[in-house]
Amino acid sequence: MATKADKIALFTFNTPQMRAFHLTWMAFFVCFFAWFACAPLMPVIKGEFGLSMAQIANINIAAVAITILVRLLVGPLCDRYGPRKTYTGLLAIGAIPVIGVAFAHSYETFLMFRLGIGAAGASFVITQYHTSVMFAPKVVGTANAAAAGWGNAGGGAAQALMPLLMGAVIMLGVSETLGWRVALLMPGVLMLIMAVVYYKYTQDCPDGNYDAMRAAGIPIEGGKKGGWDSFKTASANYRTWLLFVTYGACFGIELFIHNIAAVYYVDHFGLSLKAAGFAAGSFGLLALFARALGGWLSDKGAARGTLNTRVTLLFVLMIGEGLGLLWFAHAGSVTFAIIAMLSFGLCTHMACGATYALVPFIDSKALGGVAGIVGAGGNVGAVLAGFLMKGNGSIQTTLTILSALVVASSMCAIAVRFTVAADNTTAPAAA
Repeated sequence: MATKADKIALFTFNTPQMRAFHLTWMAFFVCFFAWFACAPLMPVIKGEFGLSMAQIANINIAAVAITILVRLLVGPLCDRYGPRKTYTGLLAIGAIPVIGVAFAHSYETFLMFRLGIGAAGASFVITQYHTSVMFAPKVVGTANAAAAGWGNAGGGAAQALMPLLMGAVIMLGVSETLGWRVALLMPGVLMLIMAVVYYKYTQDCPDGNYDAMRAAGIPIEGGKKGGWDSFKTASANYRTWLLFVTYGACFGIELFIHNIAAVYYVDHFGLSLKAAGFAAGSFGLLALFARALGGWLSDKGAARGTLNTRVTLLFVLMIGEGLGLLWFAHAGSVTFAIIAMLSFGLCTHMACGATYALVPFIDSKALGGVAGIVGAGGNVGAVLAGFLMKGNGSIQTTLTILSALVVASSMCAIAVRFTVAADNTTAPAAA
């Protein structure tokens, strides 16, 4: 039987482990680009549809709400059908609302398509599942965090590139109304292309694809039952729900900032659409290295200590995130706002990486269920932040309250602590 990779040979595509690593972060990048493609164009869309702040809040909530359900579903689906088929299906089906939003003609239709686009956010769970079954315990934290971080950068790329793409389309002679619609077609087309590539060039685990392995009688550790059994097993573990909360406090904040940053810089500091897009985009681009750094530090700390070293790192990063978020909320100039955003953003992305460096060690028999529930926690956090902003009507006030909630949520990180008997010889699920 094939074995999990115990190192990340970054420039190699010849092994199934590294093909999965590279194609899963690429697919994740495309999905996140599509998920956040609307966000930097919202000042233009707001003007066209005459949107109120409450309606913008509803759109932001819709963008992350459906992802909660889809993330809960795709984890067990990975256990049952394998990450290859699950990712291919998500990419192909998710492209429909991404393309459809370009044809929205009212607030209601835009809201409906924005809700559907949120399904693309579930790609994260499949990404983490696929790298978890391909890499050995001593590097799985780094592999998970690097793949997720590089994929997450799709959100930052969308913030920076979508205004430029819309501008390029307008320079061809079309109106602004048509320009943003044409620009939003591109992410949907990319998702369809990626669906074909992923299906053709990846496999479910080092030993092959789940359907062929089951037919041949080859045992599949974590995916033996899959589906509802995986979800029930994961739900019964209290550590799953503690990480659900911590991920809501780090990835939920990341999603919230992606959705409101451009509008905040335009309304609060008077930046132009392009300048606001670049400022907001810098937050997302931290994912290129920061999430991977969180996973790498978690692996290195655990190698010198125990699984509880991973827990302590997550706690410290969440404290830093909360304090930095408070600074961002009360920055008096755009320069200090950007510095503060990058500071707390660094802790936020690293905390996301540190969270999923713990996920493979929670329950090796229900990896998909654990990954799905914890991933859904991120979206629950984003939805609650959206409702908080809708309730008080002020982004600055919302950010201040969120900073306190993040610090409080760090207590859940400490509560994850493992017994002395648990150590890094505990292997993540093989499937």
